Amino acid sequence: QVQLAESGGGLVQAGGSLRLSCAASGRTFGGNAMAWFRQAPGKEREFVAAVRWIAGTTYYEDSVKDRFTISRDNAKNTVDLQMNSLKPEDTAVYYCGATWKLFGLRSTNAYDFWGQGTQVTVSS
Repeated sequence: QVQLAESGGGLVQAGGSLRLSCAASGRTFGGNAMAWFRQAPGKEREFVAAVRWIAGTTYYEDSVKDRFTISRDNAKNTVDLQMNSLKPEDTAVYYCGATWKLFGLRSTNAYDFWGQGTQVTVSS
């Protein structure tokens, strides 16, 4: 079993930055990928970014790819999301996910483990 814990959320003005971190504990994570998703009120959880654990290959949702950067630290079992130039539409609860699956990383269905989420609020 893998436990995921997110941190780093908060309130920021539009144009500002936040850095989210996700720490994996329990069974050593030897899986394929970790990712960030987000869920705004009344909306479905949506893909933000993913990183393959060994190769470091990254994937981004189009609306964030020039503003957000996902990175992982294999030794610390952590994955971070640096968010710059934040917009009010980025407001959501951000969730970290982990998976052993190779494909479908943009879908919530691919993920075996989830954290409890961290709130990000961007004011205009």
